[in-house]
Amino acid sequence: MAGRLENKVAVITGAGTGIGEAIAHKFAYEGAKVVVVGLSSDPVQDVAAAIQKDGGEAVFVSGDVSEESHAQAAVQAAIDKYGRLDILVNNAGVFLDQAEIEKYPIEDFDKIVKNNLRSAFLMTKFAIPHLQKTRGNVVSAGSEAGFNGQPDNAPYGGSKAFLHSFMMGVAVEQAKHGVRANCVCPGAIDTALTRKETGPLDKKHEQNTVNAEAVGRRGTPEEIANVYAFIASDEASYVTGALWLADGGVTPAKGAVGADVPWLLKREPKGDLDLEHSHDGEKNKQVHVVK
Repeated sequence: MAGRLENKVAVITGAGTGIGEAIAHKFAYEGAKVVVVGLSSDPVQDVAAAIQKDGGEAVFVSGDVSEESHAQAAVQAAIDKYGRLDILVNNAGVFLDQAEIEKYPIEDFDKIVKNNLRSAFLMTKFAIPHLQKTRGNVVSAGSEAGFNGQPDNAPYGGSKAFLHSFMMGVAVEQAKHGVRANCVCPGAIDTALTRKETGPLDKKHEQNTVNAEAVGRRGTPEEIANVYAFIASDEASYVTGALWLADGGVTPAKGAVGADVPWLLKREPKGDLDLEHSHDGEKNKQVHVVK
């Protein structure tokens, strides 16, 4: 039985770790040919090799897609290798600080703009002419923080709100060309960003983040990758301009209702994907807790 992305060609940024790694594996599992894109310090080569080992098709591109030439190269890699582009996933981004706004490092705000906004703009700009030819689609990494704000990292929430509006605008603008554009908007996912050992959150913020989830736990990268696979597939042909919340119920919860969930229901599902870098997303990046 063919996968839901059979013979599609997908470029996935931020694909070396966390949710991006899971998306790359899931798309390959569903039959897509995958271009795994990430920073030179990210394990993109490992991810591409793992996909190939599992029988999938993948190549890797190392570069900073917030730079024009690197973004162009990532798109061109799909054309050179596979002759087409059907799906762009804008997953690249950073989450660097836990700090109230008056203490927020200006240099980290600039990094948020560069990595979360500029990268998605450039990748979309260069991918669109090819997506018009295939009537393809763009899926960007939104967040519940783009709806609700992100206390102690307000610029991060603002960057996700930009992506929400950006994808909605692209969706309406490009509909006449048969191109769809959507956001997947996760809550707290079990990656480096949401763990005190690997990201900027302290113990209190980590616990508050988990308790705010109505389901009482973090989501897994694979659970979010499953949503991306549907949105990017032809099964979602009527879905465009959508902000698809997959946030464990944090948006409607309005409080720490996750603390009431029984322990057995808080266990993460095992999943099927062989992911090795779920908690590596903050490696080689400077994260800060500013009191």
